[in-house]
Amino acid sequence: MKSRSFAGTFGIWIFAAALILGCSAAAGAQSYPDRPVRMLIAFPAGGTIDTLGRIIAQKLTEAWGQNVVIENRPGAGGNIGAEFVYKADPDGYTLFATAPGPLVVNRNLFRKLAFDPSQFVPVSVMAAIPNVLLVNPGVPARAVDELIAYATANPGKLNYGSQGNGTTSHLTAELFKSMAGGLKITHIPYKGSAPGMAALLAGEIDLMFDNLGVTLQHVKSGKLRALAVCSEKRVASLPDVPAMSEILPGFSSVAWFGIVAPPKTPAQIAERLSAAVAEAIRQPDVAKRLAAMSAEPIGGTPAEMAALMRRDGERWKSVIESAGVKAD
Repeated sequence: MKSRSFAGTFGIWIFAAALILGCSAAAGAQSYPDRPVRMLIAFPAGGTIDTLGRIIAQKLTEAWGQNVVIENRPGAGGNIGAEFVYKADPDGYTLFATAPGPLVVNRNLFRKLAFDPSQFVPVSVMAAIPNVLLVNPGVPARAVDELIAYATANPGKLNYGSQGNGTTSHLTAELFKSMAGGLKITHIPYKGSAPGMAALLAGEIDLMFDNLGVTLQHVKSGKLRALAVCSEKRVASLPDVPAMSEILPGFSSVAWFGIVAPPKTPAQIAERLSAAVAEAIRQPDVAKRLAAMSAEPIGGTPAEMAALMRRDGERWKSVIESAGVKAD
């Protein structure tokens, strides 16, 4: 009897503790945020994820009356920043704004990670932007078929830049090489979109797959030549540029940019964050800025982001395995 009595009492204690913790988490979510929030970006300033992150951070600051501060921690394909956020307190005051790489790609590239991407708490996908095949005007090709013909006739002569090893920029190029018949084009990885784009503009590299985002201005000015967009259909901002699927049926590469929180962050905080991001994206000035970047606003729920991460992880895993991509 004493044993059952003790077990019953112990069970009541456990229930009471869980109830108190649940109420505490709910109360914390209601008051969140009551101090500045740090949004970490694992890529250099100037790239699309940095631009999007700053747009959303500004709107969250205005809505909350609390500063949302951007901090850039680039390196290792986003792994350095991801590890930092992974180990942060799960209280919603450290967030991770990122492209897909650290969340759905790197687990298939690196033998060991200091974090488990599946344990991050999804918050929201801010926007999605199609990738585009860009070439320096010095490259003797004005169309995709001309580029393929030139690369085929001159194996190893061309090189391409990327945002870093294992990024969607890199994997999209490997997918292109494979679908175009096994082209021999040398990969030169950079630490983010901005330095890679600077190299392309300077003629240090010949071509690059990058999202339209901050690269559109260079196409409009004539500094770079866009040969194809990687969405399923042509985009309004470049109506005369074909979709890659018109040349290579089935080709698609659209980058998405989302926000996650450290593991064990309460669902109430993730949902509160998600609603705030969705509200920010609906603002007319934000919609205008996203349109200028050829970005499709998303602002989905944590559950929707989790589903996207699963689908995208499977897709890029297939590309990595078929192309034999390995981490540096």
